[in-house]
Amino acid sequence: MARNVYLTHQTLSLKQARTIIEAAMAYAVAQAMNPITVTVMDTSGYPISCDRADGCATLRLAVSHGKAKAALGYGLSSGTIGERNQARPAFLSAVASASQGEFIPVAGGVLILDEQELVIGAVGVSGDSSDNDERAAIAGIEAASLKAGLAPKN
Repeated sequence: MARNVYLTHQTLSLKQARTIIEAAMAYAVAQAMNPITVTVMDTSGYPISCDRADGCATLRLAVSHGKAKAALGYGLSSGTIGERNQARPAFLSAVASASQGEFIPVAGGVLILDEQELVIGAVGVSGDSSDNDERAAIAGIEAASLKAGLAPKN
């Protein structure tokens, strides 16, 4: 049977997203982290896949989503956004409000880059300390043979 719709060009596959999630969760277990939730988004800011480890609190999904969305929205890791704007809490609050809560500028949201260092998606991790969440996201991205984007090197 012939397709009756045009397919969308997708730069990050479901298989890659699942690899990222599984590797991030395995990293969390290996490091004895708290249970985590991992969200992988495409460049439009929609989840490709997400999972919550057993025992992880329910709000972690919204937080992992907001970390990934912050990274996509600014082209930097969510932690870098927070660090660069520490002295501008009103700005961060305004962006969080404008994004209807889908902007969480703390470490754990990492861009996924292709071999040309172009953004093809983002990972958001929540459940442990923000720094550990970021490490788990990076481990997941690297397990999928992709590059993690924190901040461009000038």
